[in-house]
Amino acid sequence: MSTLAPLRLLREPWNASEGNQSNATVGASGSWCQGLDIPNELFLVLGLVSLVENLLVVAAILKNRNLHSPTYYFICCLAVSDMLVSISNLAEMLFMLLLEHGMLVMRPSIVRHMDNVIDMLICSSVVSSLSFLGVIAVDRYITIFYALRYHSIMTLQRAVVTMASVWLASTISSTVLITYYHSSTILLCLIGFFLFMLVLMLVLYIHMFTLARHHLHSISSQQKPPTAHRSGSLKGAVTLTILLGVFFICWGPFFFHLILIVTCPTNPFCTCFFSYFNLFLILIICNSVIDPLIYAFRSQELRRTLREVVTCSW
Repeated sequence: MSTLAPLRLLREPWNASEGNQSNATVGASGSWCQGLDIPNELFLVLGLVSLVENLLVVAAILKNRNLHSPTYYFICCLAVSDMLVSISNLAEMLFMLLLEHGMLVMRPSIVRHMDNVIDMLICSSVVSSLSFLGVIAVDRYITIFYALRYHSIMTLQRAVVTMASVWLASTISSTVLITYYHSSTILLCLIGFFLFMLVLMLVLYIHMFTLARHHLHSISSQQKPPTAHRSGSLKGAVTLTILLGVFFICWGPFFFHLILIVTCPTNPFCTCFFSYFNLFLILIICNSVIDPLIYAFRSQELRRTLREVVTCSW
């Protein structure tokens, strides 16, 4: 059986014939086009690390009443999305190892069905992760520019509706993607969603940092200390910008992979890029490993609660 991997359906250009793919591979047979042979154990280790880290983030937010706010609820949902990536990766890696070592014997139809279910879980986590990053950016934008009206704008009820809508939309979109993965329209919609959210967050962060620059200039000219609220808001903007940068670096190659599948499936250079698919998967898992570290180091309250969770100070 061929090696399974998350998002198997998007590994290779489905809209190119086998002959064209073969010719492209021959034409791009340089040593740098051979891809990387990444052991399954590395996927397993990174998945375990990510799972533990994000569990700690969720536990810390649930434990500390001071973190029971829409902003941290959105961060908690983002951590859950990262956990889904880890859980699905761990499930598939264990599944693969059991099959490869002959410890599990299943019919090919059942194997394909299970792989599709795991692919669906990962696709759902992809959409939900990107969506919650956008939601957190909007929430931070409201905090900075509409501080006095924040609690009336972002009520708990609206936060719950937002979270439920994101999870529902993620589930539906992942089901449609796996069911109709042969349609180029589906891939274009996924790529378009990624680009839309990226542009949205960039616009919001540029506006926030324009305010930050103006605020710091005012402080230096008036020689006044910054207020606690504005300093905290600007610090939050920096944190979310780091999250955005990490997300773009980790997920960008995968979405570029999708763009090449649609635009140049038989081009030799595109074929070379396809051969590094496992590296793109490693970057995706690394994103779910890095995010909790950013939460811990950028939020003093969350860092303190994480310490209490680790030391079992309940």
